[in-house]
Amino acid sequence: MVQVLYLTLCILGTALAFSEILPFLFEQGFNPQIFVQQLFANKISTLFGWDVIVAELVLWVFILWEGSRLGMKYLWVYFASSLIGISTGLPLFLLMRQRYLIQNSQ
Repeated sequence: MVQVLYLTLCILGTALAFSEILPFLFEQGFNPQIFVQQLFANKISTLFGWDVIVAELVLWVFILWEGSRLGMKYLWVYFASSLIGISTGLPLFLLMRQRYLIQNSQ
């Protein structure tokens, strides 16, 4: 049941991230300067921007620490997926971690 939840959250996180970034890319192209400008446009967006940046770093540490501890392979996939969004990378890593734990407990 928890695996279905993680998969659902991963799909939802990916869909929501793409629903916002694709229109931006069509309008602005790949323009990191405008992206950062808009991300830090006001106090509230800055709050969310820094929150996401710190959460991304925490996720990377968690992926590296927990993935290495368990001996999981292909950790780079989870780092790459987290660049879509934490809402993609975290549930994907938790899903695959859960599958790994189930496979290796038997």
